[in-house]
Amino acid sequence: MSLLGGAGVFFVLRPPEPPPEPTPQYAEPPPPTTPPPPAVQLSGTDPHIRDVLKGLSSDADFLRWLSSEDLARRFAAATNLIAEGQSPRMPLSFMAPTGTFQVVNRKGHSVMAPESMARYDVVARVVASVDTKAVQRVYQELKPLLDAAHAELAPPGRSLDQALAQALGRLTAVPVPKAPVELTPKGALYAYADPNLEALGAAEKHLLRMGPDNMRKVQAKLREFATTLALPSQEQARQP
Repeated sequence: MSLLGGAGVFFVLRPPEPPPEPTPQYAEPPPPTTPPPPAVQLSGTDPHIRDVLKGLSSDADFLRWLSSEDLARRFAAATNLIAEGQSPRMPLSFMAPTGTFQVVNRKGHSVMAPESMARYDVVARVVASVDTKAVQRVYQELKPLLDAAHAELAPPGRSLDQALAQALGRLTAVPVPKAPVELTPKGALYAYADPNLEALGAAEKHLLRMGPDNMRKVQAKLREFATTLALPSQEQARQP
């Protein structure tokens, strides 16, 4: 009995057996992550852009403009410059008029010569020739390329649609002069005698140099573009 009792005490008092080591459980490997989409490449896209754009107009000068290089970046740069009221002269160099700026004297006042305004007849004619109905389709088809070009130079938080809305808003808001615009000498150049016109941005002044008739043609077409593209309002375009 003592042996049995001692054995009983031993089994009661001995330290408990350590629990068995758990069988290692290996987690399922995480699913492979989806790589981000490749960045849109702009190099080599001019032939495709030309092919898409050539359906907008059959005007010979429009097709000549399309022979320029780096078309997506030119569009994005010009849009952002105009949105800021700056001159788009560099990216739109292919649209530059020929001849020189001339001034004539009318009743003792210096005004733009008709020949100076006529230099922009080609620009007004080409812009007016664009098929507004096709603009929406073309814009959406080229949007990935235009967005990529815009992202390279745009301020943070401003989309291409916002920049384009601001640019078109600026140009369509320029008042069409009802009489010849008076100029005043300013060094080797001329300034607008009306301080309200002189205070306009360089982009708006480019439009004024086209003369009233050309301004009306261009502004009418730009308003059609804004409506067709359903761009943000001016208030929305200014929001970050």
